[in-house]
Amino acid sequence: MKQKLFGLILIAALGGAVTGCVETVDGHSQAGVPFVRDTVEGRYERPVQRVLSAARAVIKFNGTIVADNSVNNSIEGRVDRDSVFIRVDELDPIKPVSRVIVQARTRGGGRDLDLAHEIEKEIGIQLATQR
Repeated sequence: MKQKLFGLILIAALGGAVTGCVETVDGHSQAGVPFVRDTVEGRYERPVQRVLSAARAVIKFNGTIVADNSVNNSIEGRVDRDSVFIRVDELDPIKPVSRVIVQARTRGGGRDLDLAHEIEKEIGIQLATQR
């Protein structure tokens, strides 16, 4: 009986040690598995507003927009029950170079790196086809 109780306490402690809070790219915290790579970055020679509008179009095409923050140029969306966070930063204002950071988390708090790559590449394709 004591061994079963000890085993149960040990499993609960390990479960608590593995999960925690994860910082999202838009500055909020979300429950999830820390210490795993879940972001993808892309750089484009376009102004921030054009990249942000391309990111909005990609999220609308693949899912729904949950939050759109124009102060820090970030978008939160849902794609197939996964949370997608996108932030656009200006790197060089002289020649407009923008950085896109895409973060994708599953419903249980795990990472979805394939979805993050897909969204980032679709933003690049959207920018190439925009006029």
